[in-house]
Amino acid sequence: PQIVVSVYGPDFFGNDVVRGYGAVHVPFTPGRHTRTIAMFVPESTSRLQKFTSWFTGRRPEFTDPRVVAQGEGREVTRVRSQGFVTISFNVV
Repeated sequence: PQIVVSVYGPDFFGNDVVRGYGAVHVPFTPGRHTRTIAMFVPESTSRLQKFTSWFTGRRPEFTDPRVVAQGEGREVTRVRSQGFVTISFNVV
């Protein structure tokens, strides 16, 4: 099993935009586990698309969270690293 994380936040104009996506496998062994998730955000492929998305406030984002969890198809997607999120698990 995996946990998929989608982080959203306001941009300069107050629109809710994606700040990052990430996924991590849930540990099976009992105890306390801390995992750090590297976050990434999709990028536009051309300067015109970047300007249009900035102007309209509609940045590229994934509509299906399975894209983040699976590696299939992501090799052709342009993404940018966007920080880290730390999650703690208490497995019984």
